[in-house]
Amino acid sequence: MSPTASSPSVAARMSRQSSRDTAQELAVRRLLYASGLRYRVNARVPGMPRRTVDILFLGPRVAVFLDGCFWHGCPEHATSPKANAEWWRTKLDRNISRDRETTDHLAAEGWTVLRFWEHQPPEEIAHTVQDLVRSRRKRP
Repeated sequence: MSPTASSPSVAARMSRQSSRDTAQELAVRRLLYASGLRYRVNARVPGMPRRTVDILFLGPRVAVFLDGCFWHGCPEHATSPKANAEWWRTKLDRNISRDRETTDHLAAEGWTVLRFWEHQPPEEIAHTVQDLVRSRRKRP
């Protein structure tokens, strides 16, 4: 059972949280597209129902995740809510575990998985992704 929000302002803020097409995702995708790379957006994880990859390159088998610091447990910026603390800790721990499971599954299937935090500059992310995708495409 889900706890109720600790205040109306918290409820409003949490309902506005986007799980896709965040500002960072859009910025990274624009940079990748401008560099000539083509990709799939919010593609399903092969073999894992109800899981998606933020940016997926099918040919070179590269999966890119842009993780929010709060939702995915950034070691630098993650915070723990004080209201409903136990419920939140369980939920956030499940997110981290699910991320690890998804990464392990994709790696076992031969994919290269790149995970970035929301605080990382989009230009840095795009550069790293471009380099990897282009190097994977050059392989025989």
